[in-house]
Amino acid sequence: MRLQAKASHILDGILGSFSGLACALLIFIMLAVCAEIVMRYFLNAPILWVVEISEVILLYITFLGAAWLLRREGHVRIDMLLTRLPPKAQVLLNIITSTIGVIMWLALTWYSIVVTLDLFQRGVLTPTVLHLPKFAIIVIIPAGSLLLAIQFLRRAGGYWKTWKPPEKKEIQISL
Repeated sequence: MRLQAKASHILDGILGSFSGLACALLIFIMLAVCAEIVMRYFLNAPILWVVEISEVILLYITFLGAAWLLRREGHVRIDMLLTRLPPKAQVLLNIITSTIGVIMWLALTWYSIVVTLDLFQRGVLTPTVLHLPKFAIIVIIPAGSLLLAIQFLRRAGGYWKTWKPPEKKEIQISL
């Protein structure tokens, strides 16, 4: 198996695992909120951590599933404009937007790594009921951003393979 194909297979496995974890977290948050409602309104004994954990889980779900969704072309696109373009222009536009996505997500990856390491080194805790370490909450941002950058790069590469620049037409002059 070629190195690129093996790396692609591994990345697809990671994306699938992350999306599965996101689904599991979504189920957990649904059950926790239902339990919180029952405990609060019927037993007058609220579960204090549910709201805080739900907020963290929503962040995790976003960054765990974003690259998987991009791989499946599930993100929002402006199809009204895209479908009116000729096929080669559509591919070129997809290459451009994917390249912009790579740059943007790599920048976010770098910045979020810096912030996460700073929070870890300083031992910053959330000023909430659970006093969670802030780095543990936002560590998913650099991980998810890096996966998104890689997926945008894969996407740009896939479109690049299908796009060929316009051929130069030969001009014939007859005398």
